[in-house]
Amino acid sequence: MSGMHGDYDLGHTVAGWTGCGVALTGAATIGVSVCAAWLPGVWLGAGTLAAAGLITWALHLMGWGKPSGPRPADQWDWRLRDPMTAHADCLACRLAGGPVGAARRRVPQPVTMPIR
Repeated sequence: MSGMHGDYDLGHTVAGWTGCGVALTGAATIGVSVCAAWLPGVWLGAGTLAAAGLITWALHLMGWGKPSGPRPADQWDWRLRDPMTAHADCLACRLAGGPVGAARRRVPQPVTMPIR
């Protein structure tokens, strides 16, 4: 991602791409339903749009989403899980309980016992 954006990760993730695809499907369903004057299709598309938000949120909380911003270049690949446990300015993390929600996802560290 060098060039125009410099050393800046744009946050392309599995959560983002999946949510975008589901939202595009919902919007297309609404568009076709409006053209066909089929009211249940509009509601189906609206439900798909709501599901897109929930799917994206769930994937983000499972580690498949990350905020845009400066990151090391080895973490730019969209197929990598986010190594961060909580994002300070992230609405999705705050809605999940902030540090408490992130603590549930934290990878347990090995316990070291003192040698006697």
